[in-house]
Amino acid sequence: MVMFFALLFVAMAIAGATAFVIFWPLALVHIRDRHPAVKALLGEGAFLKPAALWWLLRGGYRTTPDPGLSGLATPARIALSVILLGLTLAALLWLYSLALAAA
Repeated sequence: MVMFFALLFVAMAIAGATAFVIFWPLALVHIRDRHPAVKALLGEGAFLKPAALWWLLRGGYRTTPDPGLSGLATPARIALSVILLGLTLAALLWLYSLALAAA
């Protein structure tokens, strides 16, 4: 049962990755086209840069008063959170299953 839930959390992370791959590039294109200051802040090739992902996770896009950017970055932020949460919970359950096997 533990491994079933671990696999379920991995599936949750995959679903989050799917949404992230859809919304984050759209948000980056929106930034590139309409917000040169934010683009300079994130730098080139910001798709998987840790600084850009941290900017997204902490909601840095909220300082820019653009509903279009907020409408694209918010689902990307939720998707990134789902990825991190799913992988973290799957790893915890995997460690728990190892502890059960050792006992």
